[in-house]
Amino acid sequence: MCFNRSFGSLLTPDALSLLLAIEETGSFAAAARQRGLVPSALTYRIRQIEDALDVLLFDRSSRQAKPTEAGKELLREAKRLLQDVDALANRVKRVATGWESVFTVAVDSIISRSVVMELCEGFLAQKPPTRLRIRYETLSGTLAALKSGQADLAMGVFMTPGSHAELLHESLGQVSFVYAVAPHHPLANAPEPLSDALIQQHRAVAVADSVPRGEGVTIGLLGGQDVLTVPDMPSKLEAQLRGLGGGFLPESLAKPYLDSGRLVAKKSQSRSAHQPSGICLAKSPWQKHRPCIKLVVVTVESRQNQTSIAPTPPSRVE
Repeated sequence: MCFNRSFGSLLTPDALSLLLAIEETGSFAAAARQRGLVPSALTYRIRQIEDALDVLLFDRSSRQAKPTEAGKELLREAKRLLQDVDALANRVKRVATGWESVFTVAVDSIISRSVVMELCEGFLAQKPPTRLRIRYETLSGTLAALKSGQADLAMGVFMTPGSHAELLHESLGQVSFVYAVAPHHPLANAPEPLSDALIQQHRAVAVADSVPRGEGVTIGLLGGQDVLTVPDMPSKLEAQLRGLGGGFLPESLAKPYLDSGRLVAKKSQSRSAHQPSGICLAKSPWQKHRPCIKLVVVTVESRQNQTSIAPTPPSRVE
């Protein structure tokens, strides 16, 4: 079916609002009064649209203007199109003032979900003119989401001094790890410190790196060791509570279960795995003055003034 070429120029937002006014008021005359038009002018504009489409949009056989089936379809689309136009106008205004329509934060799964929701609550309480989107990542996938442009900010990333010099970052604190197994796990009663040779004989529970195409890193695994791979830190904790394997957990995450006896902490010969690791909030230099970035940083700093975002409080550096 070929539409009349004049249809595109006739179906303007104003024309769509006229169609919706007729549906709302139930008559051409009432719609004309609502829009401040003479009835003949409104009728003429609607007839132009009908002629362009070669369809009847309203049944005029009675005093009430009832939409035909074709009219109902156009009215449904008219509502959607006008909503899209309004949304576009709002997005343009936000861009003009520096606010993005959607702000995406990549959060490493090492950050507690409750802490993330507290930060979301603090951010949204400021009523920013943007939509907030959280995506959970693990290990190098968190930073990769930022560097690839899939996220505007990365939270909970592990960064060593001098690495990723092209990024700006702020410390969120230190994370201490503990090797833990369930009480019924074979290593629970093994003499300490556990040797790598002994640990290698038992299954490890590891968090999968969320970076795509196999470019990720592995931490705390020994060559030839059986591995159960899970998607995030909460899943790793659950697997170790069930005795499905052993591995290093953030100390604060494991502590309630160590205190209750549901997990047993074991010393190992691997000193590096016991060293606290710093986690950061990372952003691109060109983003630092964006309103959303500033608001997130303020929200994070406010939360840190109450308690650390990191799973354990940051170490004091003299």
